[in-house]
Amino acid sequence: MRVFVTGATGFVGSAVVDELIGAGHQVLGLARSEEGAAALAAAGADVLRGTLEDADILRRGAASCDGVAHLGFIHDFSRFAEVCAVDQAAINVMGEALVGSERPLLTTSGLAMLAPGRVVTENTPAPDTFPRKSEAAANALAARGVRAASVRLAPSVHGPGDHGFVPMLIGIARKAGVSAYIGDGANRWPGVHRLDAARVYRLALEKSVEAGAWSPNVFHATAEEGVPTREIAEVIGHRLGVPVRSISPEEAGAHFDFLATFFALDCAASSALTQERLGWTPTGPGLLADVDSASYFGG
Repeated sequence: MRVFVTGATGFVGSAVVDELIGAGHQVLGLARSEEGAAALAAAGADVLRGTLEDADILRRGAASCDGVAHLGFIHDFSRFAEVCAVDQAAINVMGEALVGSERPLLTTSGLAMLAPGRVVTENTPAPDTFPRKSEAAANALAARGVRAASVRLAPSVHGPGDHGFVPMLIGIARKAGVSAYIGDGANRWPGVHRLDAARVYRLALEKSVEAGAWSPNVFHATAEEGVPTREIAEVIGHRLGVPVRSISPEEAGAHFDFLATFFALDCAASSALTQERLGWTPTGPGLLADVDSASYFGG
């Protein structure tokens, strides 16, 4: 299979590229810079230069391949509504190129804000108010016969090279001299190692070709249903040699800035159905074991 991968040079996307090539597939990766293009070529992928706002490029990439894995996203939270619209438009363009074919399209979404306080399953629909519209776009394409599905990533996709929430928490704790959690810290964050997440994309693409459309057309890339945020803070505090303490919800904004909203969420999620349908068994280290390592603390 030849797969068009957007976000191909990102933390998860680069793992997907390696996973696909390692399994004998060909990859056409989208790259917006010379540096990214060189990294893709070194990994053994073909390169298509462009961005998520280049409709003609996206259309060409999707039309020339046997499937699409869309992991690209503009991570600019200062204009979140705008970049979500760019994401939706990109999916629509690539999906149009697949209408009338049996070629699969995987989009990417998140688990963090789907249903706080409940264990989210693959059957839990994304609410209409969910700001990121990748699932809505995939559902609309599926209704037109496209083999479109969404991969929901855990809030913490971890491993060497992580530049997501956990490194932000480490930076905050280092600067403040205290590793904090909110309230009793019992609220849960799911986690998944980036290599385990990459296998979800590969298996979903492969098995879609075998099995056709999926129902529900959602996969969960989460290895742990939920790790208490207090335990994450404890590992960070131990590693930095700083106190660990609870702060109130009222204090959280000043301490964590925008991250307070996410770190306060209880967003447990199951991947039981994904594991059953794809034959996927996570094998990477858990979130706490991974965070408690030199790769997160520079030594």
